[in-house]
Parts: sequence; structure tokens; C-alpha cells
Amino acid sequence: MDGKSRKDIYPGLEVEVILKKDQRTGKLTYGMVQTLLTSAPFHSRGIKVRLEDGQVGRVANVIELQ
Repeated sequence: MDGKSRKDIYPGLEVEVILKKDQRTGKLTYGMVQTLLTSAPFHSRGIKVRLEDGQVGRVANVIELQ
């Protein structure tokens, strides 16, 4: 999953996000979703979330467990 649909994102989900400061480089930050900040059902650049450590970014990848 690419993190652009709000229905796919929920608290406790393991994700990789792009923080605002890393938008130019595309550096990914790993974390667990604490809160969803985007209210729209879809966002072309990724749903904005707050991670459990307090960082805010847009979901780039959802970590899928096998």
C-alpha cells in the first residue's frame, strides 16, 4: 500500500513517512501511527499522520507483515 487512501491507515500501523524537512531528499522515517491528521479520504502526496514519537509526516509506505 502506498498510504494515499485514508481507509488503509489506522493507529498502530507500521509506516514509513516523509517528514517536512526531508521532502527534498525523500528520506524515509519509520514509525507507528498515533493519529491521522488528514481528514480527506484521499491525498495525492500521502495521508498526513503523527507518529507515536510525535513526528509528523506524510505516509510513503505501509509496512506489511507476512
